Amino acid sequence: MRPEKKLIVLSLSGGWDSAVAAALLRQQGWTVKAVHLRLAGEATASSHLVALAQQLGVDLLELDLQEDFSQSVIDYFIREYQQGRTPNPCVRCNAAIKFGRLAQIAQQWGIDYLATGHYVRCQPLPNGEPALWQGVDQFKDQSYFIHRLPREILPRLIFPLGHLTKTQVLALGQQLDLASLVRQPESQEICFIGQENYVEFLRSRKPQGLTGVGDIVNRQGLVLGRHRGLEGFTVGQRRGLGLTAPEPYYVLEILPESNRLVVGFRDELFSSGLVAEHINWLIDPPEQPMTALARIRYRHPGVTCQIKPWSIDQGEVIFSQPQAAVTPGQAVVFYDRDRLLGGGWIERRIS
Repeated sequence: MRPEKKLIVLSLSGGWDSAVAAALLRQQGWTVKAVHLRLAGEATASSHLVALAQQLGVDLLELDLQEDFSQSVIDYFIREYQQGRTPNPCVRCNAAIKFGRLAQIAQQWGIDYLATGHYVRCQPLPNGEPALWQGVDQFKDQSYFIHRLPREILPRLIFPLGHLTKTQVLALGQQLDLASLVRQPESQEICFIGQENYVEFLRSRKPQGLTGVGDIVNRQGLVLGRHRGLEGFTVGQRRGLGLTAPEPYYVLEILPESNRLVVGFRDELFSSGLVAEHINWLIDPPEQPMTALARIRYRHPGVTCQIKPWSIDQGEVIFSQPQAAVTPGQAVVFYDRDRLLGGGWIERRIS
C-alpha cells in the first residue's frame, strides 16, 4: 500500500540527484522538509543551496555534523587501514550519518517518511512487506551502499529516483531550470579527502603504527623487496610494488602486525569464499544454509554463493566459482536477483 502523501524529510546535498528527488516529491503531492548535512570541511550555508531550496519550494535546515562524521567515518577509515583492511566509508556513512541522523530528525519533527536521491527502489512484496531493490539504472544503482540500514526503517523510505536513469534525472533537472543552482560535479569517491589522495590523507594524520618501511614477501616468506607503508596498498593491487618478475605480482595480504606485504601471482588471488561478520539482514536471518547472489565490491557483477550462517550476524560464504581479490574490510552484499537481502563486512578470505 502506497503511503498517504503528507510530510517527508529529504536529504538535500545540493547536487542533481537530491534536487530532482525534491522536485519529484513536490509534484507527487508531498510537503518536503529538506535537510542539508554538513559533513566534512563545509562552511556555513552556501547561497546556491538556499537559492536551490527556494527554487524547489522546500523548507531548508542545515545541520553541522562534522564532529559526528569525523568520529563515525573518518576515525573508522583510519582505524581500518591501521588494521591492514580496506574500508568502505560510504557504507559506514549511509548507515551511521545520512540515514541514521535523518531518521532522528524526522522523529523529532514527528514526520514518518524519509527520502534521499539514491538510485534504489523501495517497494513492497506481494504480502505487503517492504523491501529494497536495485535501481533500474544498473550503472548508478546504490543498493550496495545502503545494505546496513535497519530493517525497521524500510516502511518509512521513499526513493524517487529508483525507477529512473541518470540521463532521465539530468533531463528532468534541465526541464525544471535547476542547472544554474545545483552543484555540477558528481560526488567524490571519498568526500572528506578533497584534493589529496587517500595515502597523503592518512600520512598527514600520522596515526600510530600506520606508516613505515617494511618487507614485501611471497607466500613462502621470501623477501622480494621493500614497501614505504602498508597504507598505500589494497588486496589485488598490482601497481606501485616496484618488483621485477616474468609476470606481474599482486597484493595478496596485508599484515600490519609484522609490517609485511604479501604478494603473489594472479592465480593466487582467487578465493573459494570468505568469512563475513556483523551481517545486517533485511530479511529474517537465515538459520540454515541459503543460496544468494554475492557482490564483494561495488562494481562486482556478483556471483552465486551459499551462505552458511554461524550466528545471526556471522557466517561463511562459499562461491560457486573462485573470485579474485576478496578484500578484508570491504562489504559483501547479498541479493535475490535484484532484491537486496543484506550484507556484512569481509573478515577474511577462504582459500
